[in-house]
Amino acid sequence: MSAHQPQQRPPGFTYRDKEARKQGSQRQLHADAVPLARLAERFGTPLYVYSETTIKERYRQFDRAFESCEHTVCYSVKANSNLSVLRVLARLGAGFDIVSGGELQRVIEAGQKTPTLRTVEGRGARDRTIVFSGVGKLAQEIDQALSAGILLFNVESANELKLLAARVAHHRRKARFAIRVNPHVVAETHPYISTGLHEHKFGVPWRDAPELYRRGARESFLEPAGVSVHIGSQITEAGPFRETMERIASLVESLRGIGLNIRYVDAGGGLGIFYDRRSTADFSSHVQRYAKAVMQPLQALGVHLLLEPGRAIIAPAGVLITRVVYRKRNDGKRFLVVDAAMNDLIRPALYSAYHEIVPLIAKAGNAARETTDIVGPVCESGDFFARDREMTHVEEGDLLAILDAGAYGMSLASNYNTRPRAAEVLVSSTGVRLIRRRESVEDLLTPERM
Repeated sequence: MSAHQPQQRPPGFTYRDKEARKQGSQRQLHADAVPLARLAERFGTPLYVYSETTIKERYRQFDRAFESCEHTVCYSVKANSNLSVLRVLARLGAGFDIVSGGELQRVIEAGQKTPTLRTVEGRGARDRTIVFSGVGKLAQEIDQALSAGILLFNVESANELKLLAARVAHHRRKARFAIRVNPHVVAETHPYISTGLHEHKFGVPWRDAPELYRRGARESFLEPAGVSVHIGSQITEAGPFRETMERIASLVESLRGIGLNIRYVDAGGGLGIFYDRRSTADFSSHVQRYAKAVMQPLQALGVHLLLEPGRAIIAPAGVLITRVVYRKRNDGKRFLVVDAAMNDLIRPALYSAYHEIVPLIAKAGNAARETTDIVGPVCESGDFFARDREMTHVEEGDLLAILDAGAYGMSLASNYNTRPRAAEVLVSSTGVRLIRRRESVEDLLTPERM
């Protein structure tokens, strides 16, 4: 692909001729068969648009990569928690990884009319394949999860295990648990999303895990059933995953050696995507390399593998559409001021993250290029989407798409500067649906009192 050719994210986001069979016509970025410009006109900007086709394809590719072992893909709700997105995944048979009571409520809501919300061990409809992760579970959240009949609690500290034991005894309801162990495996990723080292808040030290399992096994209503691990996010090499699973396999064998029936391994998530090139073109081989690294160390153990992808499935399935409000120059520095801001997509400000940004209309021929910063209207110097980015020259009023925005976009959005959050739209084979209306300032003021 030429450096000057606009990036695409097939199958969901591709450029098509504005007028069919007309040579040399302008090409427009589409979500499946729908021009994004039409959606911007209908719903306004900033606007999140998701491709159901892409969600389904990426989930199925991920699921197929693990078909040689017993497994469940538990989608990480925090990546994108829109109810319609969760329902698409529930209907595909996904389980879910949650980190709060609010996320549990979302999963229950999305799965109420979705009988395919997967169960395991033949335990019935109340035992949903939901795993509860997170370092700060509250008593009321544990009670909520017990009532919902989730599959597994991923315990992250001795005191959490103590609280879990107290709550299950109070309700006289059994619960399965795994200890999230900290393998101290180095993964090359941003320090804010690295989670597997001793200095991180997550998990328990490796040496402390056996005693916690023994302690949990002595509780009448607790069942030690799995081992959990997660080393970080946006990891694109297979090596750290293989090293982690080799350590986990050793731990499972030692726990079984002391009489514990460890039958689940929660491998966490963390598989990254390639934000700076066509991330979907080689996803199948990318996830197969990851699957091989995870499965091989565990193959002799006969465990049920739990996987928690989020970004890998949903990121390329979403774009953020924004309109150029002003062109600006400060001496020799060029800026494009757009109507989206860091409150809509905080990843560039928070992680210095790269997102490909393309015009919705691809100009024919040798269009002029420029180097510019793409910034929002929020009153912060950190409110930017790109710095010194070379791209096709665009004018005020033109529309841009920020690609790979399906994960940690809307789920991290805020109302900073009293900015209403964007609308969300899902494009599928059956049409276009508004799945979250745009907020109004009145929505923001309603909970407040003077």
